[in-house]
Amino acid sequence: MALFLAYEDKGGDSSATPLVLVHGHPFDRTMWTPQIEAFSTGRRVIAPDLRGYGASPVVPGITPLSLFARDIEELLDELKVDGFVLGGLSMGGQIAMACLDVFGDRVRGLLLADTFAEPETEEGRRGRNAMADRLLAEGMAGYADDVLEKMVAPYAHPDVKAHVHRMMTGTDPQGAAAALRGRAERPDYRPVLARVTVPSLVVVGTDDEYTPVSDAEALHAALADSVLHIVEGAAHMPNLERPEEFNAALAELLARVDGG
Repeated sequence: MALFLAYEDKGGDSSATPLVLVHGHPFDRTMWTPQIEAFSTGRRVIAPDLRGYGASPVVPGITPLSLFARDIEELLDELKVDGFVLGGLSMGGQIAMACLDVFGDRVRGLLLADTFAEPETEEGRRGRNAMADRLLAEGMAGYADDVLEKMVAPYAHPDVKAHVHRMMTGTDPQGAAAALRGRAERPDYRPVLARVTVPSLVVVGTDDEYTPVSDAEALHAALADSVLHIVEGAAHMPNLERPEEFNAALAELLARVDGG
């Protein structure tokens, strides 16, 4: 492997399709803890730390989403995982779309949570690069304080808030900035989604300010075989804010894939 990613690899029922989960920015694989715990009893669940995040190597500069996808492809090659259900939240959802573009023939099912497929706008490009500059200059703490109650709803459980804040402040600013600069050059993934025929699930929190329900509806409309699940009482991270409901929707997708 060109880059040795840190990762969680639990479970291993060979009769069930493996589940691969891609975290968002600026988090790490522990954002998937409720899903790893719930699903690894009956199937193999793999959750990497992306380059620049968690315990994976930090590579400064610019990290395009396609490079994250190549890292995941190399990890799955190393772990000898061929067909799998692929899930991602926020930036992780966009990386999942990049994976579809790079090695989509291996994807048996798709979960896209609180994300969107449109290309970056000029305003968005400036904003992401400015935020990258800020993180390199100031570190993660001020940013984490600023965005915590947009990542999760203000009414989220204190333990969830603490977990999310801990992930953000634990992220290396160089890794976060490199990902932001890469996302600033994000392509249009709608043509990729138009080619997807596998069972898919689109999830969004009702109070998500970053990727509102309308974004999820657009993804649902773009996918040939998708279910849209809107989680009441959650913002940008329904998998942590409302894990039981999120897991129930994901279990239905996995059952469709395993049975189909």
